[in-house]
Amino acid sequence: MGLFGKLFEKKECAICGAEIGLLGNNKLKDANMCNGCANKLSPWFKDRASSTLEEILEQLDYHEANKEKLKDFNVTRVLGEDKKIYLDEDKYQFVVTAKKDFREENPDVIDFAQVIGVEVDTDESHSEEKRQNAEGEWVSYNPPRYTYRYNFNIIIRVKHPYFEEMRFQLNKYSVTVKESGRRGLFGGGPSDHPEVREYQEMGYEIKRVLTEARQAARTAAAAAAAPKQAVTCPWCGATTMPSANGCCEYCGGSLKE
Repeated sequence: MGLFGKLFEKKECAICGAEIGLLGNNKLKDANMCNGCANKLSPWFKDRASSTLEEILEQLDYHEANKEKLKDFNVTRVLGEDKKIYLDEDKYQFVVTAKKDFREENPDVIDFAQVIGVEVDTDESHSEEKRQNAEGEWVSYNPPRYTYRYNFNIIIRVKHPYFEEMRFQLNKYSVTVKESGRRGLFGGGPSDHPEVREYQEMGYEIKRVLTEARQAARTAAAAAAAPKQAVTCPWCGATTMPSANGCCEYCGGSLKE
C-alpha cells in the first residue's frame, strides 16, 4: 500500500473499537486510540505517544476509580479565578478544574501529601507604541510609551504516577497596562498596577495554602504511623491504649489534654 493509501487507511480504536477518522487518531506506542478515549486521560498527562496500550488501559482504570473518590469529595475552600483549585481540607485532597460541575470532568484527585512544591510564574511582554510624524513615518513618542501584557501561572509539582506537574494560568485574559517609559517588572511602574498585584497575590496565596496543607498532611500521616504508647486514664485510672479518637478503651473518657 502506498503512502496515499496508508494515509486514508481506516483505523480502529484499540480501547473501544470505534472507527477512527482521518484527523482523530491518537497514536500510542503500539496501538491507536480515538479522541473519545483520549479525552478520558488526565489533562496533565503528556506521554501518550510513548505509552503502550497496557499502560493507557491502566490509566483509564485509575480514572474510573477517581470518579469514586469524587463522590465523597466535599469542597471546603476554593482558590483561583478561571481555573480553580477546590480543596477538601477534611480529606487532605484537592482538584484543579475550570468547570463548576467538576465531577462531570473527572479531574484528578490529588492528596496534599503528593505536593512537592508550588511556583508562581509571572510572564511579562511589552511592545512600544509609535506615532506617525508629518512625513508619515512611524516614530517613538518622547518619552517612549509601552504597552505591557501580563499572564500569571501556577506550577504545582506533584509525586504522581502519570504526571509531574500541573501548570495553569490564573487569568483568563492577559492583563494589559499602558505606561510611559520602560521600567522592569519588579522595578515599579506597570507591575504596580492594581490588577497585576491582585493576580500575583492570588498566586502566592495558592502557594501558601498548598504548602501549608502539604505539611499538615505529612505531619498527620507521621503521627498516625507513630507507635502508640499506653497512658493512664485520668477518669478511671486504667492503663490504656488511646483509641483512634483519643479516648480510653475502657471507660470512653477523653485522653486529650
